[in-house]
Amino acid sequence: MGESSSSGFKEYVAGLIAGVATVATGHPFDTVKVKLQKHNTEAHGIQYRSGLHCTARILKTEGIRGLYSGATSSFIGMAFESSLLFGIYSQTKLALQGGLPSSVPQPQVIIPSAAYGGAIISFVLCPSELVKCRMQIQGTDSLVPASSRYKSPLDCALRTVKTEGVAGIFRGGYTTLLRESIGNSVFFSVYEYVRYHMHSHTKATSSNYSNLMDTGIGIVSGGLSGVAFWLAVLPLDVAKTIIQTNPDKNCPRNPFHVLSNIYRRAGLNGLYTGLGPTVARAFPANAAAIVTWELAMKMLGIKHD
Repeated sequence: MGESSSSGFKEYVAGLIAGVATVATGHPFDTVKVKLQKHNTEAHGIQYRSGLHCTARILKTEGIRGLYSGATSSFIGMAFESSLLFGIYSQTKLALQGGLPSSVPQPQVIIPSAAYGGAIISFVLCPSELVKCRMQIQGTDSLVPASSRYKSPLDCALRTVKTEGVAGIFRGGYTTLLRESIGNSVFFSVYEYVRYHMHSHTKATSSNYSNLMDTGIGIVSGGLSGVAFWLAVLPLDVAKTIIQTNPDKNCPRNPFHVLSNIYRRAGLNGLYTGLGPTVARAFPANAAAIVTWELAMKMLGIKHD
């Protein structure tokens, strides 16, 4: 999305910083979303009435630490993933534009750049999210006996490899790839167009354009992009959670088969389980990511389209 004065590595650094900001802001919402997806789509077992009910139950039984279950793997995974996503997107976009910045968003450049970046990061996200999801669901009351609880993200990863093989840690990989490719195409398209139109309107109507306005545009464009991402791919995310947390290692892996079962049992609401906390998380987490990313690029001397 910019041209570095020295090399492209700065864009990866900016993306890494954005990833850390995303997790710090959004992980508690993500924990609630994962627990809703896991337990409210099952035929039997615990049923949360809402995202607030789930949050209250976590705080009552586990305290504030419960909302950050699995955060270690999430911080590592998201930092690396965000670095790759923003870096690959920026570099691919610049290459498709022939090395020249563009003053107007070009969907034929934005969509393939975002889809390519999303496909690459899915290989990083899949194992880190599998560990995160398994850590998140085990904290709910007595659903998981103490003897089989994971002691740490590393313990979870090692036990998964031991019981399911190396392929086990990549369970849900196809679903993750679909989610990230489609979702990031939507994310960056919305981001580029909202940012472009807001900048155009602001500069045309205000003679006192400032860094504060730039931050405001980053908050709105990032927040709306995050919401658009999840509205587009939340059903795939539900399927991914079910596939990755199923105790049966021979469970169905086809996301469309999983979703058809959920739809028959719970209808459209089932496909969008966790929508409330997901949208509540999406706006602030992605606003923080975009504002941090743009600020980091500015500090690193990367020119923005």
